[in-house]
Amino acid sequence: MVQGQFLLALDQGTTSSRAVVFDREGRMRGLDQREFPQHYPQPGWVEHDAMEIWQTQLATARGALANAGAQASDIAAIGITNQRETTVLWERATGRPVAHALVWQDRRTAAFCEKLRLDGHADWLQERTGLIVDAYFSGTKLAWLLDHVPGARAAAERGELAFGTIDTWLAWQLTGGAVHSTDDSNASRTMLYDLRKRDWDDEILALLDIPRSVLPQIAPSSGIIGHALPALLGGAIPIAGAAGDQQAATFGQACFESGMVKNTYGTGCFMLMNVGAQPVASRSRLLSTLGWTGSPAQHGQATYILEGSVFMGGASVQWLRDGLGIISRSDEVGALAAQVADTDDVFLVPAFTGLGAPHWDPYARGTLVGMTRGTTRAHIARATLESIALQSAELLDCMQSDSGIALSELRADGGAARNDLLMQMQADLLGVPVVRPRVLESTALGAAGLAGLAVGFWSSQDELAGHWQAERRFEPAWSADRREARMARWKQAVEHAKGWAKPAP
Repeated sequence: MVQGQFLLALDQGTTSSRAVVFDREGRMRGLDQREFPQHYPQPGWVEHDAMEIWQTQLATARGALANAGAQASDIAAIGITNQRETTVLWERATGRPVAHALVWQDRRTAAFCEKLRLDGHADWLQERTGLIVDAYFSGTKLAWLLDHVPGARAAAERGELAFGTIDTWLAWQLTGGAVHSTDDSNASRTMLYDLRKRDWDDEILALLDIPRSVLPQIAPSSGIIGHALPALLGGAIPIAGAAGDQQAATFGQACFESGMVKNTYGTGCFMLMNVGAQPVASRSRLLSTLGWTGSPAQHGQATYILEGSVFMGGASVQWLRDGLGIISRSDEVGALAAQVADTDDVFLVPAFTGLGAPHWDPYARGTLVGMTRGTTRAHIARATLESIALQSAELLDCMQSDSGIALSELRADGGAARNDLLMQMQADLLGVPVVRPRVLESTALGAAGLAGLAVGFWSSQDELAGHWQAERRFEPAWSADRREARMARWKQAVEHAKGWAKPAP
């Protein structure tokens, strides 16, 4: 039996860092979470201080261990999962970032992406990477940092700078700079990675003028890449798993068979379908991406994913709280929305940072339509919740069309999945059951699962799947006609939001 009775998952998110200790049955034994500041220097720009991310993540790791009554010798391995696409550039010698991290929501490279499209690069980039050319992804963010941080490009060409997404940044800090590594799932979100060759693409690097020397090595999602410095957590714990948050959540939801789908209701919403050992090209402007890879001992097999991204999920509820002030806490939204039977034909299109799949419109902006003098804050709250379910239903239609697989159920996780009204709305709009698991920390559980398999803590994916349990099943109550009418009305509302911020020619 492997040493250590627990696994430690580091779950670094967009608005908070958290850490979770899991036991052999996949149960949470300790948790800690800390928020950190968001920085908005200009409209459409979103930044994080990478040192604050590291400091809060380290504090939560220590806190979760303390809450579990565990010490380093009790931990078999560490798994890392992270907000994806967020881009960090730092000095190799000091480990200090040269600028704030550019967050996945950041839209400053929208014009650069538009130029790439106009110059005819979009089709071959999508074929190579599986991604739509968009400011969402890390590649153009890294190019922007190299071009706009004084001295960065020259330093990078001298080999003095390191780039990484947040998994890479945390692994570097945990190992004191000994490991500069990412996994396939995170690499596949950079727009610099060949999805089939599973390596950095030199032609794309040349197009974006990015020196290969700044890039991390690519390692399996499940496999030991290094050990944490003993001074940090009290022992040299192996770092044995890493995956982007949405891929990790899919793994944590035990979506191991082709055709299984999960949706995470967090800051954004991310719907992922397991499509098996080969990528599926999307005709509906979804993303084809890598789910996870096993270590050589696990035969290195890759699992591919179709993904649709909703940029504003739970973040729309935060806007009700912080922007409009119609609720004082996010968890009040369900009770307020339940005060009315429907939205009275009010729709919120929460395109505050543009629209993701399948529209990919960086110039769309948030739009509230259909209001009358009878509209109340309850209608707006309900429209906000419904917007989350409507966007996700739109994604699933595309996913079923691309894959040729009809969904039998949707597995839901993330903080907003606790909202019963939202889950019922989602089942009604999809026409299939929505299943909420007992452990909603699917992202952290997935990171723990990848790490646990690498060190023999768990023997197989089948053993992991055996630990997954449903907490509640939401059955659809709407007719097909009602669903179709609601979706058609939603698409009308979306058209009003598109292109609003596009610069005049």
